[in-house]
Order: sequence, then C-alpha cells, then structure tokens
Amino acid sequence: MIVTLTANPSLDRTVALPSPLERGEVQRAVSVSQESGGKGVNVSRALVSSGLETIAILPGGDGDPVLAGLRDGGVPFAALAIGEPLRTNVALTEPGGVTTKINEPGPELNAEQQEALIGLLLERSQGATWVVLAGSLPPGVPADFYATVTRRLRSMSNGHDAPRIAVDSSGEPLSAAISGDENGGISGKPDLLKPNAEELAELAAAAGFSTVVSAEELEADPLAAANAAAAVVRSGVGAVLATLGSKGAVLVTPDGAWLATHAPVKAVSTVGAGDSSLAGYLLASSRGAAPADCLRQAVAHGAAAASLPGSTVPAVHQTTPDAVTITALRKD
Repeated sequence: MIVTLTANPSLDRTVALPSPLERGEVQRAVSVSQESGGKGVNVSRALVSSGLETIAILPGGDGDPVLAGLRDGGVPFAALAIGEPLRTNVALTEPGGVTTKINEPGPELNAEQQEALIGLLLERSQGATWVVLAGSLPPGVPADFYATVTRRLRSMSNGHDAPRIAVDSSGEPLSAAISGDENGGISGKPDLLKPNAEELAELAAAAGFSTVVSAEELEADPLAAANAAAAVVRSGVGAVLATLGSKGAVLVTPDGAWLATHAPVKAVSTVGAGDSSLAGYLLASSRGAAPADCLRQAVAHGAAAASLPGSTVPAVHQTTPDAVTITALRKD
C-alpha cells in the first residue's frame, strides 16, 4: 500500500493551443480536459492505472469536483471536509509540449484542520510501505509541515515497520524537508526527495553544496546534477531522484549514482510528468527492484506521461523501460 498526502489538491484544467501562446491576443483552443490533481493525487492516479494499491489523503468536501473526479476514476481516497471549495489550476499547452501553468493558492487550512489532516494520514498509513507527501502547501500551513508530518509518521511506528517517506514539493516546503532534525533524534528528513533541476539547485545550496549551479547547468551536465544530489544525500536524506526534463533523470543514494535517459518521444504535455516519474519509481520499488531499475521505470513513466495529452497519467503497460539507458556515474 502506498499512501499519498496532497494538502493543496486541485481541479486541473488543461487547454491545448494549436499554436504558440500569444500574450494579449485571442486564441482558440483545440481541446480542453480536466482531471483531479495535485502532486500526490497524480501519483495515486498513476499507481491505480498500474494496478498498485494506494489511497489519496486530501482535504475537500463530499461534493467537490476534485473528489467527484477521484470517484469517477476509481481512485481510493479519504478526505477531510473543510467547508470551502478546492482550487482550480489551468495549464496552457503549445505544440511541442511547452506548458504554461497558472496555479491558484487554494483554501486556507487553520491549525485545527491541519492537525485533523495529519490524524487522517496517520490513521490510513498503518502498514503502508511508502507515504508520499507532495505538492505545494495551502495558505495558513507552515513551511515545515512535511518535516513535521515525517516525524509524526516515524513516532507513530516507534521504529517498527515505519513506512518509507517520499517528498515532492518546491520552494520553502522542500528546503524545510532537509532542515535540522527534532531534538530527541526523530528525523524529519525523507527517505526520498524528488526535485526537478531548478529545485535541486535550491536544495544543493541549502545543503551547503560548495558549487553554485543553475537549473540549466544541471540539465546539461548529469555529473553536476549527481554531485548536487549527493550533497543533499550527505545532509541526511535517504536518496534523491532528480528529474531533468528531456535529459532524463539522476538517482543518487549513499551507495551509488545513476543517470537514465529515454529514447526521444514526441512531447504533447509535460503536466504531471514528474509525478508520473515518482509513481514509476515507487511502483518498481514496491516490487523489490534495485535502485537503478527503479530509476529506469521512473524515466519510462515520465516519458510516457509527456507523450500523453493534458494531465493524463500512464499505466505501466504504456511505458517503455526497454527504451531507457542507464549509466553509472561517479560522484565526487
């Protein structure tokens, strides 16, 4: 069982344009689609498509369109009623896969609602193999929320059969995930971080990486990406799965580093590709695959997602892991 927490879920509308976006002009869409979304929700959707047991934890009222979409898609969920509608995000996709996203902030969660959401997660995480904490945080939620949840999950298990914890976020919530541990030795650092190149650059700086790097440099130089990820691992994180767009992905653990690249695909929409990559990694991990093969499936899932319209997530049979090349890297 893989449990996902999406504190700031959304109804994701994808508008496909027939030509590049023209600011200030009127353009007609060729198609419009919508899916229940948010990073954790997308991971659960992808896992359901591949037949893996999962449950999505999120806030939202019973009649909210996000929850209705999960029901229609057969995605198991447990929701905390908050008395407010969830947000709607809009993605504009151009030919070739260029994507512009406009994300709403989402409804505010007060302290009582935050505690209730954590309680719901703890209840449903009994016996889970992985817990995924993913996406942005809504207004009112402190930046160290994911670190707090991680410590609560580990305290609940008391060191016995604790689920592994993956975090996929950005900005302050992501940086806070590698900050100091709580007094008393309970770590708030995850077993797996899933940054993109821009987020990896921020994380490496926060972890004290000696070289200042940009997202462009990391995408162009896999070894630089591996060294940046290694700095994050040395800070106490279990592993880093860094997605590098069309350049593939890098996985770094205490025991090694690998680059995975996929044969070129025709990009249609990159919405949810990173979430699908994480789902692919977790799918392989749940089946006992070695780290390099978890990376292989992650990149296969991400490439398949990029070749599908809107925020469609691929099933495992739609992925092509045989088209992925794995290269061992020597990190500094």
